[in-house]
Amino acid sequence: QVQLVESGGGLVQPGGSLRLSCTASKSIFSANAIGWARQAPGKQREFVAQLTSSGTINFADAVKGRFTLSRDNATNTMYLQMTSLKPEDTAVYFCAAVFSNLGPYWGQGTQVTVSS
Repeated sequence: QVQLVESGGGLVQPGGSLRLSCTASKSIFSANAIGWARQAPGKQREFVAQLTSSGTINFADAVKGRFTLSRDNATNTMYLQMTSLKPEDTAVYFCAAVFSNLGPYWGQGTQVTVSS
């Protein structure tokens, strides 16, 4: 079983930045895909960003140009760098990873609140 733990959420003003971290118990180098999703109160979980094993990175239109996805294989950590944050970015953010015949695995989520 793979465990994912997010951190880095918090309260930030509109236009501000946050970097979310997700540490995995299994090597993310071997993952078929890693990424992030978010869920606001009363809404469905929404795709945010993903990185496939082929190196393709996809972003949701709502965050394109503002968010960056990266990883550090040495520490089994993925990052979501968020800039120019908007109130509509407020949500619980979840990291996820898919391995061959394993997963998807999800973290517990970290709250991001964008408010003045």
